[in-house]
Amino acid sequence: MKKLFLFTGLMFALMSFTKQAATDPIVNAFKSADATQVGNFFDEYVDMKLLDKDEIKNIGRNQATITLKSFFTEHGVKGFEKASEREISNTMYLAGKLLSNGKGNNITILMKIKDGKWRIITLRIS
Repeated sequence: MKKLFLFTGLMFALMSFTKQAATDPIVNAFKSADATQVGNFFDEYVDMKLLDKDEIKNIGRNQATITLKSFFTEHGVKGFEKASEREISNTMYLAGKLLSNGKGNNITILMKIKDGKWRIITLRIS
């Protein structure tokens, strides 16, 4: 019985580690404040809502990267702090704060698995 509990606990620990590690490259891209690197994780089309601007639906990957790069430059984004991460089925929510010289901005990222990799489909900065 002890072996069964030990085995079950070990399996849960390993499963949580792999889910966490799967988003590490995305988190690191935001920590480096490199919009081009973040853009590598965008899906073909992305929905974006940036500070005090209208939401943009179905923007192409390249245009979304340019828009994010402009936002990072305009607001002096220097890094990222992850606050939470939650996976529901094949969808992942990642929330945190973009760090800048002034105040930080909250960011929420919605991702889905596509071709075995997490892809950003929605990005909201408030």
